[in-house]
Amino acid sequence: MAIKQDYYEVLGVPRNASDEEIKKAFRRLAKQYHPDRNKELGAEEKFKEINEAYQVLSDPEKRRKYDRYGRVDVEESFSGFGGLGDLFEYFFGDFGTPFTKTAQRVPQKGESLQSHLTLSFKEAVFGCNKEVEIHRIEFCPSCHGIGCQPGMNPETCPECRGTGQVKRIMQSIFGRYTSTTTCPRCKGEGVVITRPCSQCQGKGRVKVRRKIKVTIPAGVDDGYQLRVDGEGCAGLYGGPPGDLYVTLSVKPHHFFHRDGNDILYELPINFAQAALGDEVRVPSLDGKVELKIPPGTQSGRVFRCKGKGIPYVDGRGRGDLLVKVSVITPEHLDKNQRRLFEELANVLPRTEPPLEI
Repeated sequence: MAIKQDYYEVLGVPRNASDEEIKKAFRRLAKQYHPDRNKELGAEEKFKEINEAYQVLSDPEKRRKYDRYGRVDVEESFSGFGGLGDLFEYFFGDFGTPFTKTAQRVPQKGESLQSHLTLSFKEAVFGCNKEVEIHRIEFCPSCHGIGCQPGMNPETCPECRGTGQVKRIMQSIFGRYTSTTTCPRCKGEGVVITRPCSQCQGKGRVKVRRKIKVTIPAGVDDGYQLRVDGEGCAGLYGGPPGDLYVTLSVKPHHFFHRDGNDILYELPINFAQAALGDEVRVPSLDGKVELKIPPGTQSGRVFRCKGKGIPYVDGRGRGDLLVKVSVITPEHLDKNQRRLFEELANVLPRTEPPLEI
């Protein structure tokens, strides 16, 4: 048989290519142009050329004759194989599976959903119960997910007889081979719905609006994501439903500032309290707490109240309340106050900055 193209050019290998290089080139090109995978015009003819070139160059005796005479007789079919389909499966094994096997109704988990909630500072600290509104996919209440009119069931696909795949017998210069593809009528399901449900149009699932109750644990922070199991969309083929993920935002408090599970409160005091000391009541998450300010307290000093902070989400204890003292300088003085400060200034040591570096 006279060749139409140089077999080495067909496979894209040099004339001194090794057997392994020829095999790798064939595997790559056969995957690209196999009729079950490539539906473009001319792909099947290209696939035949690739197989013809490989049949010759993979056989040492045929390759020797081809290299010497530029031609070789090619048998009608591959020795040891029933046709191109068998050879392809020999080389690629499960690679052909998506194109030859019935689409299986494997249980699939439903799609998960996202929602958002905004909480007050107090709700985030102590926890609460809230509601979120979502739109999700559920089984049709009319057909219960079957897709048929009530009282009816899907029928076996007449085109593939329930196998989910159709076979075509194809003729080539190497003989006949079988091409198996997904059934175009039932899309590999093996069944068809002749009288679809009027509510879901045969889909078996509908989109509905739901209000979901969500329990917010104590101690959550801004950006915390809460997972609510099983409140997503319905699964497929008996698979479980998806989950609902709720992302939380927390409004700031008007005087508490959060730092992890600690809270910071800034306490203003005057000069006398700082110098002489005092006992004051400061706010906390649990109400007023007593705080003793020792004499000589400097502005910026922080006092820690153990266990008065925010609960840990896992329930293992709480953070602390941090009270930062801020000594306030009066901006306006009456005559008596000014006189007292002047008297105090006369007896207090005056601080002087260094004059030299």
